[in-house]
Amino acid sequence: MKTSTLICAAGLAAWSILASAPLGALSLNFGEIKDTLSKVKQATSDVPVEEEIETGGMVMTNLLGAAPLVPDEEAQRYVNRVGMWVAQQTERAGLPWRFGIIASDNVNAFAAPGGYVVITRGLFMMLNNEAELAGVLGHEIGHVVARHHLLAMKKDARMGLLGDVVGKAAENKGRDKKKVAAIMDAGTQLYARGLDREDEFAADRMGVVYAARAGYDPYALLDVLTTLDSLKDDEPTIALLTKTHPPFKDRLQLLDLAIEGRLDAFAAQPVLQDRLLAMQLRLQPTQQQQADTKKK
Repeated sequence: MKTSTLICAAGLAAWSILASAPLGALSLNFGEIKDTLSKVKQATSDVPVEEEIETGGMVMTNLLGAAPLVPDEEAQRYVNRVGMWVAQQTERAGLPWRFGIIASDNVNAFAAPGGYVVITRGLFMMLNNEAELAGVLGHEIGHVVARHHLLAMKKDARMGLLGDVVGKAAENKGRDKKKVAAIMDAGTQLYARGLDREDEFAADRMGVVYAARAGYDPYALLDVLTTLDSLKDDEPTIALLTKTHPPFKDRLQLLDLAIEGRLDAFAAQPVLQDRLLAMQLRLQPTQQQQADTKKK
């Protein structure tokens, strides 16, 4: 399934999940986030935004080939609305953000350069409320805002290929299939091994800030990490997540130290449990689907 099938959220930019985001949360930021974005801007100054978006499209196309989108338009619109509202609170609100739920029972979420974010059905069904969803999407949005994947691909010396691919496409000469395949392969390898630990810690900090700005209880992301930490290490559905991310205990500890009570004023913001539950009920497998799964 191609990336064009990801529901485009551009028309949903004005949709407000909440009545309004608290004014205090709109200006909320941590000094380290500003430093991170400044360093990333310098390190990726040679990668234009259009090339970043092109890269993300290739990488996400590859990902969707392995796990297509869940065929439920209403659930997809819902995730786009939540994701778009959180993305509008970031330093890169103008990207063509797209969000989706992919048909995988594994517990995970992924982002690709340029504004592509997906969450697996397995993780979506595990969440307890919309604030937790906003925290998870905020974490992935943080990766995009900070261009973490681009930096990792540059270290892998693959981004040099992209200029040629995009340039030829712009000249209507078609894409070099071998170079496109190399970029897709780089993305596949990156998802298999994961980003640097510091990138994950930074995305956690950014995620709680963006959720707070959007008017959600920012501590909901810590609740998600606590739930994941409670799962057994040999649980197959979290095998890739644990392989590619730092231990949940470490993430919880460092995020708690980074917050240091600075988000307490926003802890009373809504979690909106009912809205998420309604979407989860739509994605519950029918008795026939459960029977078919057992037969397999």
